[in-house]
Amino acid sequence: MDDQEMQLKVKRVTDKFTESMYVLANEPSVALYRLQEHVRRSLPELVQHKSDMQSWEEQSQGAIYTVEYACSAVKSMTNSSLYFKSIEGLLRQTISMKEQINNTQGRSDVSPTPHPLDPSPSSAS
Repeated sequence: MDDQEMQLKVKRVTDKFTESMYVLANEPSVALYRLQEHVRRSLPELVQHKSDMQSWEEQSQGAIYTVEYACSAVKSMTNSSLYFKSIEGLLRQTISMKEQINNTQGRSDVSPTPHPLDPSPSSAS
């Protein structure tokens, strides 16, 4: 029975040793150390990603501003068609009036009387 007793004692010692190793391997301080190592290794990469994202955000904000400005310019151009039509109508009226004035001046033999505010060439000498 000595042999069997010895085996039982060895089994107990190995079981206790295994349990101690398991507790030691899973101790909170070891877990914190592993977490610290992970953070130390991955932090520079995360900082670089953050920097890249901020740069992309700035570029995106600039592009968004440009697009919004272009959209407002296009909208104001479409709204300005009313003004251009009004200007076109006024120009047509002006051309018509000018033609009427030219026609009436061509019919009369008397030269038109100068406007009182316009300096006449005879009074300038």
